[in-house]
Amino acid sequence: MDRTEANGTSIAFKRSGSGPPVLLMHGAEADHSQFDAFGALLARRFTVIAYDQRDSGETRNPPVSYGPAELADDAAALIKALGYARAHVFGTSLGGIIAQMLATRHPGCIDRLVLSSTFRPGMSLATINPEEFSNIAALRARLPESAAEFARYFYTADYLAAHPEVANRFGGNKRNAEQKQRRGGILTQPIVCDLAAIKAPTLVLAGAEDRLIPPAHTLSLAREIVGAQTVTIDGIGHVGTIQDPAAVAKEVVRFLQAS
Repeated sequence: MDRTEANGTSIAFKRSGSGPPVLLMHGAEADHSQFDAFGALLARRFTVIAYDQRDSGETRNPPVSYGPAELADDAAALIKALGYARAHVFGTSLGGIIAQMLATRHPGCIDRLVLSSTFRPGMSLATINPEEFSNIAALRARLPESAAEFARYFYTADYLAAHPEVANRFGGNKRNAEQKQRRGGILTQPIVCDLAAIKAPTLVLAGAEDRLIPPAHTLSLAREIVGAQTVTIDGIGHVGTIQDPAAVAKEVVRFLQAS
């Protein structure tokens, strides 16, 4: 991991490959390692920057609360600190919310935008997935004991049967109590995000078997973003970059290299 100082935060990141830069934004429970396999595939054609958000992985930040706006400002500062005027941006789950905020707060930083398995800033999981929200919240509160059951919302049953070890990603969370509290409060911060203002060419990508974020909600973002394209990948759940990185990379590369 390399490190740079940006927006008052010591951001840890991994850079690989060569070509146009692509910034990868991970989900709420994750860190940059969510993109190890996926990033390696993109690195054949792009310079891939996978970084740790605040209170994630090796990044070090002030002990103050923050929301998607501050996380978007971190991303903009990171792009600039690494010497780029613009970058392609891929955001998944919470990372997709941050990416939407980045596209509205710092439009000049983004070349093309990919939003994966995510939802609209200002919405809540309780609103978009009310049938499962209570159970998800209860399982999260019981981590790491509930890791195996919690993982069922992120991966398909078939994938978990073949790769039960992925549940360890939830059971092995290294955040301390203060970090977990700040991460848990991200979406409680005031959010103003006009998706109609997004000018970057945008791809909205959903996993057909996503139990955490209903695919229909993710795809509905395209109705607010002018000219946005959509794609649904069959057979994958919420964390497609781990479950089937090749399938996700195929769609992302196709979009980023389109004329």
